Amino acid sequence: MIRLDCVSKSFDGGQTFAVREVSLDIRTGETLVLLGSSGCGKTTTLKMINRLIEPDAGTIEVDGRDVRERGRDELRRSIGYVFQGIGLFPHMTVEQNVSIALRLAGRGRAAQGDRARQLMEVVGLDPDTFADRYPKHLSGGQQQRIGVARALATDPAYLLMDEPFGALDALTRDTLQQEIVRLKAELQKTIVFVTHDVFEAMTLADRIAVMHEGTVQQVGAIEELLDKPATPFVEDFFSRVRGQLDTFSGHFA
Repeated sequence: MIRLDCVSKSFDGGQTFAVREVSLDIRTGETLVLLGSSGCGKTTTLKMINRLIEPDAGTIEVDGRDVRERGRDELRRSIGYVFQGIGLFPHMTVEQNVSIALRLAGRGRAAQGDRARQLMEVVGLDPDTFADRYPKHLSGGQQQRIGVARALATDPAYLLMDEPFGALDALTRDTLQQEIVRLKAELQKTIVFVTHDVFEAMTLADRIAVMHEGTVQQVGAIEELLDKPATPFVEDFFSRVRGQLDTFSGHFA
C-alpha cells in the first residue's frame, strides 16, 4: 500500500501550493488514476511518491515505511517509473535501455540480457528483432513499450506512470492502454497513473482521484463520481463530458 497523509508542496515559499493537504490510500493491486487538468498537481503528487520531488509537509509511506527513511536511489529502484517523455537513452540499444536499472544494481551481464529479452516479450516486442536496435529506429508506440519494460526490470511492486501515452496518436494510445490492462492482470502490480483524459481514466482505473488546484476533490469508482459527486467541481467536470461518456460506454447511459 502507498499512503499519503496531508501532503503539501509549494514552489514559492508557501505563497501558492502545487499540492495542498493531499491524503490518499492506494490499495495493493489496484490502479489508481490521478485525473485532472494541467497544473492541478497530479504529476507533482506522483513525483513525491518516489522522492523526485520532496514534500514540504505531510508524510508518504510505501508498505508502511516513510519514504524519507529510505535512500532516494534505493527507493527509486523499488518503484518503476514510466515518464511522459519516455526518456530512452539514444546511445543505448533497446536491450541496454531495458536493463539499465539491473546494471546499476550490480546484476551480471548475462542476467541483464536475459531479463531484458524476457520483458521485451512481456510488452509485445520480439527480442530477436528489437534487442539490438536504437531508439531512433523505433516508432513512438514501440519506444513507450520499451519505457514500460524498463520500469518493470527490477520487478517492482509499484508502477508510477506520468501521462505516458499523451504524445501518441489515438490508435497507438488505445492499443497501449489495453496493454496496460493486460499487464496489470498478468503481473499484479499496483499502479498510480496520471492523465488529463477522462476516457483513459475510465479504461484503466479501479478508482479515480479527481484533482483540482492542488487538492483531491473526490476518490472513487467512475460510477460513484458520476452518480454521487462530492463537490461542485466534480459535478461540473463530469457533467461537461457526460454525453461523451454515454457514447463511450452504454453502461453509463
